[in-house]
Amino acid sequence: MDLLRSLPDGSVSLTITSPPYCMGKEYECSYSIDDFVAEQVRILPEIVRVTRAGGSVCWQVGYHIESNRCSPLDFLVFDVMRTHTEMILRNRIVWSFGHGLHSTRRFSGRHETILWFTKGNSYYFDLDAVRVPQKYPGKRHYKGEHKGKFSGNPKGKNPSDVWDIPNVKANHIEKVGHPCQFPVGLAERLVRALSPKGSAVFDPFMGSSSTGVAAILNGRRFLGAEKNEKYSAIACERMLSAYAGTAPFRPADQPIYVPRKEAAAQRPEHFLEASP
Repeated sequence: MDLLRSLPDGSVSLTITSPPYCMGKEYECSYSIDDFVAEQVRILPEIVRVTRAGGSVCWQVGYHIESNRCSPLDFLVFDVMRTHTEMILRNRIVWSFGHGLHSTRRFSGRHETILWFTKGNSYYFDLDAVRVPQKYPGKRHYKGEHKGKFSGNPKGKNPSDVWDIPNVKANHIEKVGHPCQFPVGLAERLVRALSPKGSAVFDPFMGSSSTGVAAILNGRRFLGAEKNEKYSAIACERMLSAYAGTAPFRPADQPIYVPRKEAAAQRPEHFLEASP
């Protein structure tokens, strides 16, 4: 908050962050969903103030879970942000990933969301910077004046609002010493699409600075805040490696690895017996 209050009005082009969920992680001191809401009420007005006209705010959140009761945190963030009428929700992006904790009393959670807001009706959006390969590159128009011509954009297709990007687990190339690290590729797609080169990208809860790495690798300036000294040291090391061009990261458009049947782990025979 001290850093935010020191920033001039309209000085930030893009904010990307994932605030604490108040789920008792090692960097948190609360299990209360009311505390989560109170934090959003406190910080979001300052985020709006420092965002330039036409700039964007991307708030990445999941669920608050207590006794198998789920509270979607993006609903709560939206409820706070809607009081700022200049902020317009453009997308509710679903971030899908294949691994996580296994639940026994509900379906296992395998997605979180990103709320993308813009400040005002006119905003920066570079679709060409984040296009992905066409699913059917040979598809052609079957009627009309373009009959027989390729129907897809030669630059690729819109990545849509559902992003399948692996989360950062133990064997991930980006894994460092943060328990809830989000992938560089997730931030990179937002940086490329929602901010011009040379502009300022901000993360008020930067953790290990995945946002910072994405910003630096793509020619943006970066400003971040982190109160935990251990995470701050990791963040600085990662950002220096990004400037040096040696930061390991997994691009968002890299295909998801699917093991061949013969390479998949085999269960012992007794696991295959029918349960009574």
